[in-house]
Amino acid sequence: MKSILVVDDERNIVELLRMYLEKEGFGVAAASDGEQALALHKRHDPDLVILDLMLPKVDGYEVCREIRRRGETPILMLTARTDDVDAIVGLELGADDYVTKPFNPRAVVARVKAILRRADAASRGARPMEVGRLRIDPRRREVTIDDRRVELRPREFDLLAALARDPGVVLTRDALLEDVWGTDFPGETRTVDVHVAEVRKKLGDDGPAIETVRGIGYRLVPPGREPLPARTSEPPDHPSSPTPPE
Repeated sequence: MKSILVVDDERNIVELLRMYLEKEGFGVAAASDGEQALALHKRHDPDLVILDLMLPKVDGYEVCREIRRRGETPILMLTARTDDVDAIVGLELGADDYVTKPFNPRAVVARVKAILRRADAASRGARPMEVGRLRIDPRRREVTIDDRRVELRPREFDLLAALARDPGVVLTRDALLEDVWGTDFPGETRTVDVHVAEVRKKLGDDGPAIETVRGIGYRLVPPGREPLPARTSEPPDHPSSPTPPE
């Protein structure tokens, strides 16, 4: 179970986030000031910290600075201000992302999941991944099937790598869009569909299948498992599809 430390002096915000995070299977600890936050961080070593910037005793900037000095715990900032300066300073101190109050708790949970996925990917990123005859080398950004090198564009590589990290696990289009293109990408989930179609073509019949899960997203089918008929659940991937934007 992934653990989250929520740091905010507004109890209603803490309890709201606790409810939504626990519903998604996270363990939650809470602190109401900067001193308590640093103590809990040292004691529990959480997987991620949700950190309000305006805190009593020790402010959020100092907490962020100290957590980053200790290690690489991901930090999602909360700020009540609309001025971008707060967010910029926090990001420069080492925070991974930020959310401005008032916020949608579901959006916060989505950000938490995206940050944790990136953190997990970074920790495993140095190791090549193998799914059947497919081999992905993140360091060299190379994809091979047996001895055949598969030439992928940067976004196509990132998309395939995201699916290969957890073969057989379904990733939603929104999750892939956020993981590969980032939270600020203005495009739509159709972008994911177009890129998947391109990757399928380049893998050909030799590679593992990218299976469409109706109404949800995609998964990379591990060896020895027959994929479901992907093209009956989504619009067909026409050869004439336009080149996807980077």
